[in-house]
Amino acid sequence: MSSSHERPIGIDELLEQVRKGLDRVEAADAYEAALAGDALLVDIRYAALRDRDGLIPGALVVERNELEWRLDPQGSHRAAEATGHDLRVVVVCNEGYASSLAAASLRQLGLHRATDLVGGFQAWKSAGFPVTA
Repeated sequence: MSSSHERPIGIDELLEQVRKGLDRVEAADAYEAALAGDALLVDIRYAALRDRDGLIPGALVVERNELEWRLDPQGSHRAAEATGHDLRVVVVCNEGYASSLAAASLRQLGLHRATDLVGGFQAWKSAGFPVTA
């Protein structure tokens, strides 16, 4: 039995690794893609942040702990919007950190076009894109 162990990585290194596999999008690109119907924006922020800061019109709200179940096209608990593995999903969190990890998880489920919004909801709002109360 081997006693050698791999060195655990920290969250910063994990985030860096995950992001190498994502084609992350800026707020303007996410806005245009959503407007054109070329991407589904998925807001994974928790309720208190949505209540405080508002919502992106047309975004699907799925709390982070339900994301994989709701977006897996083969899943029994999938959302109607989870139409297939070719769906372009742009995950939105508050500042663009948790969304990278979430997008990587969706890619593991075969959603090969899943990515996230650089800077998250705060970048969207700062750029002046629509937000509803």
